[in-house]
Amino acid sequence: MRILIVDDSRVMRQIVIRTLRQAGLDGHDVVEAANGREGLYAVAQHAPDLVLSDWNMPEMTGIEFLTALRANGQQVPFGFVTSEGTPEMVSRAEQGGALFVITKPFTPESFRAQLDPVLV
Repeated sequence: MRILIVDDSRVMRQIVIRTLRQAGLDGHDVVEAANGREGLYAVAQHAPDLVLSDWNMPEMTGIEFLTALRANGQQVPFGFVTSEGTPEMVSRAEQGGALFVITKPFTPESFRAQLDPVLV
């Protein structure tokens, strides 16, 4: 399985990768992008099976990224890994087509709870 991780923080991308490993979800091919615009390119180039994206990023936010993917007909499973998790944000994410929102700080267990149904 190929997982695209989109976050403007290189350190946070590495933390997400480490948390995937700690959750027992290692062994997947991981592709990284620094914002939604790069994420669009990465989806076109690498055809990921899952996208994990931050919400707040420069150039193109996570929700703008998700909206652009869906407008282009891309139905890749998509989830947010973000520091904000207000009910309004979660609702907006779900309405946009996101499967889940994992809020920071997160744990390997919270990753498993959200990703197990997607990775089946």
